[in-house]
Amino acid sequence: MMLRGQRMEIGKDLTAASSTPMVLAILAEGDSYGYAILQRVRELSTGRMGWTDGMLYPVLHRLERLGFIAARWEVAESGRRRKYYRITHQGRAQLMEERRQWQAVDAALRCIWPASMVSVGRGK
Repeated sequence: MMLRGQRMEIGKDLTAASSTPMVLAILAEGDSYGYAILQRVRELSTGRMGWTDGMLYPVLHRLERLGFIAARWEVAESGRRRKYYRITHQGRAQLMEERRQWQAVDAALRCIWPASMVSVGRGK
């Protein structure tokens, strides 16, 4: 139960389930590297999704292995090497499929929530 003024954190299961479409959608905006992806997730979720390096990099490696993203090394202005990721054509197709699936889940929840909220309000 959340008290007024408390910030809602998104649970680990939902965060993990949303990692593939989130990364693919961020990369659909443009090429990026790990730290910048973490920052974008933080921005998009207004700080409610607690992504870490330990969560992001296995997702990136899996998406690369599946052919949804491709990686390249570049040297930043600071002289530091960064691994940049870009979405592939196959990744864009997967993003469209992920979007369809999330929309179906959202629609199903929206159908059941009004009825369940009435039950909660009645103390059932």
